[in-house]
Amino acid sequence: MGSTAFAPALDATEGLTVFVEGRRRLFGIAYRILRSPAEAEDVVQEVWLRWQLCDRTRVREPMAYLATTTTRAAINVLQSARVRHETSMEPLLERPAVADDPAVDLEREEALEQATYLMMERLTPSERAAFVLRVGFDYPYARIAVIIATTEAAARQLVSRARKRLAVATERAVDRAAHQRLVRAFRNAARGGDAAMLENVLTEPSSPCVPPAPRHG
Repeated sequence: MGSTAFAPALDATEGLTVFVEGRRRLFGIAYRILRSPAEAEDVVQEVWLRWQLCDRTRVREPMAYLATTTTRAAINVLQSARVRHETSMEPLLERPAVADDPAVDLEREEALEQATYLMMERLTPSERAAFVLRVGFDYPYARIAVIIATTEAAARQLVSRARKRLAVATERAVDRAAHQRLVRAFRNAARGGDAAMLENVLTEPSSPCVPPAPRHG
């Protein structure tokens, strides 16, 4: 039911072509997360196997599917290989130096989009705000507490809880417009732009990122 909404399935040759053409990008995504060429290559091979076995009639955008699969596979490797208190999102949220290679910039953009998407899937609005500000921009907990209207101790707990939740594959529906707003705000702040814009996106009551305050009466 509803199969007409999906594009015709790629045959084996077309599936191979899509994968080969996107392979460098997939390797870059995996390497950005794992920082290990060997582990990144293993992830790409795993994604290739999944791509061969998946029902491609259900795939609307093959490259987007492969990028998402690569990100999730790399995160799983990182979470199983490193100590539990280190979250896999942290490398993805690092503010990068300027790159001369457009391909590297593209890989970073994809990594940022995937990281923010996963945070919107797995974290509550308050956890997401505290985590992004602390991990992505090294905000002091006292400042985070002021921004999200909580105590410093609660801000620490939110970041700790976010790290744990990111290790659990819980998925929430993600509003595409809200996700793109977060990506743009993060990118602008990371490039030395308007950090206040990011704070507003993360904490604005009318934003999907934070639920509105309860009404009384």
